[in-house]
Amino acid sequence: MVLSFTSLFSGAGGLDLGFEMAGFKHLYAIDIDSWSVKTLRDNRPDWHVAEADIRELSENDLPQSDVILAGFPCQGFSLGGNRVESDERNFLFQEVVRMAKSKKPRFIVIENVLNLRTMKDPNSGLPFVEVIAEQFKRLGYHVKHHIFKVSGFGVPQTRRRFIFIASFDRFPNAFHWPMPELDTPAKVYLGDIANNLSIILPNHTPQWGFKSRVHQETGEAFDPAEVPVPCRFSRTGSDGHPVRSLDTPFPAIDTATIWGWAQGNVIAERKHKDRVNGLFVRNPNIDLKLWRISASRLRSFTAREYARGANFPRFLGFSWRQ
Repeated sequence: MVLSFTSLFSGAGGLDLGFEMAGFKHLYAIDIDSWSVKTLRDNRPDWHVAEADIRELSENDLPQSDVILAGFPCQGFSLGGNRVESDERNFLFQEVVRMAKSKKPRFIVIENVLNLRTMKDPNSGLPFVEVIAEQFKRLGYHVKHHIFKVSGFGVPQTRRRFIFIASFDRFPNAFHWPMPELDTPAKVYLGDIANNLSIILPNHTPQWGFKSRVHQETGEAFDPAEVPVPCRFSRTGSDGHPVRSLDTPFPAIDTATIWGWAQGNVIAERKHKDRVNGLFVRNPNIDLKLWRISASRLRSFTAREYARGANFPRFLGFSWRQ
C-alpha cells in the first residue's frame, strides 16, 4: 500500500523529496515564496504546487492524504535569527493544527530547529513543543519527537534537526527512531568540484575575488594544481578552525554562514579586532581574537555548492543570503 502526502511550508522541497525517496505519493505542496515554488515546479514538473499564503488557504483546497508534512518557518526559534518569542511566524503551527482538524490525516510530520523544544510560548509560559503537542493530542493524536544530527543520515553537515510526529493510531510497541550511520564527509558532495575547478553544473558559476573587510586575497603566485580548501568566512569568533577538511562533515551550512574556498598560500590565524576605531563593533568591552584568512585567491560557495551541502537537486533564482 502506497501512502500519500501533502506538504505545507514546502520551501524548496526538502521534506517532500525525502518522502518521495521513501516511496510516498506526492499530492500537493504549498509555499508563499515564489522562488521556492519555481524551484519545486522545475525539479518536479508533474507535482501540484501552489504559491499562496497558508493562512488564506481553505481546508477544501487541501487534498485528503495519509500524511501532512510541515516545515513551518524557524526564524523566530533559530539561533541564526532574533529568537523573539512573540514572532508571528512562531505561531504558524496553528495552521497545521487547523488543517489536521479538518483533514484528519493518519500522520503529521513537523521539522524545525533544535530550539523549538526550549523557547517558551509567551502566552502559556510552556515550551513551544509542549504547546504544539497538546493541541494535536486534543485532536486525538499520539505524539513523539526526537533530535537528529543529520551527518549520520547522509547530509555532510553536523547540524541538528527537531522531528515531531503525530499519529492518529497509537505507536506500535516496536516503534523506534532510525539509527544514525557513520558521518557523511563533505567530499561525497563537494570533492569533484574541489578537484575539477572547471566542472560545469547548473547554478554553478564560481567567481574568485571574494570581497571581505577581514579576509585577504593576496594574489601571490601559487601552483594551480593545488586543491582548494573549504573555508567558513563568517562567524569569525567561533572556536572552530575556519579552514575545514573535506574528509569530515561541515558545521551547519545555513543562511547565517558564508562558506567558500581558499587556494594557494592559505593562512588562518587569530587576530585582535580594533574595538575603538573599527567598523561593526558589537561589544567594545571584550578582547576576543577573531579568525582571519589570507590566500592567493578566495571565493564564496556557489548556489550549487550550497545546495549540495543540503542535498538539494538545484535551486532557481536562489540567493543564499536572502
